[in-house]
Amino acid sequence: MSPRAGLVRPLLVAFLTVSAVHLAGLLAAATAAHLVTKPLLMPLLAAYAAARGGPRLLIAALLFGWGGDVLLMPGADAAFLAGMGSFAVGHVCYLRLFGRTRASLPAGLAYAALLVAFVALLWPGLPGELRIPLTGYSLLLTTMAWRAGVLGRYAALGGALFLLSDALIATGIADWPQLPVHDFWIMLTYLGAQYLITLGALGRHGNSTGAAPGAYRATGISI
Repeated sequence: MSPRAGLVRPLLVAFLTVSAVHLAGLLAAATAAHLVTKPLLMPLLAAYAAARGGPRLLIAALLFGWGGDVLLMPGADAAFLAGMGSFAVGHVCYLRLFGRTRASLPAGLAYAALLVAFVALLWPGLPGELRIPLTGYSLLLTTMAWRAGVLGRYAALGGALFLLSDALIATGIADWPQLPVHDFWIMLTYLGAQYLITLGALGRHGNSTGAAPGAYRATGISI
């Protein structure tokens, strides 16, 4: 077993543990837990992907997600736009990772209809200065969610959860009625999205040593 392979399980356990602490902190309204754990989430998942020999575009997407996470923490308008920009670059990395494999046309049409309907409903409640940036970002995100399906069912579900997570954020911006512990549901769907897309990408691309997808199972190390 290579030294890198030996880090796979500890990094996965660390990511899942910090995720659980973060979500519990949101449920308990523990601000300190939120501030300490949120900046650790995506670096741990990116390190896990790297230890699994994941492609550089996957790791880049996760790290741009980390940039978005950190930039969104202050809550200021300028920071929000910067965070959205970081996430947008991450989505571009994902789209490049997905390549040119043909995605499901019916799923694409369904996502397009959902995007048009959601933006139309959201538009009146959005601040004027955010309408165009949010619409452009929503188009990019929806495209990513649709094309994630080329990596299999895990990534397809991850793309859908990413869209749901950001939709929950958008409804808050538009002052729609919110779910109880709204931030918990945003982060639960977001963490599930990033993890499932990561699993899909690792399954498709195998690892940098040339082993086939799933090869780590032979060593007793599971995802």
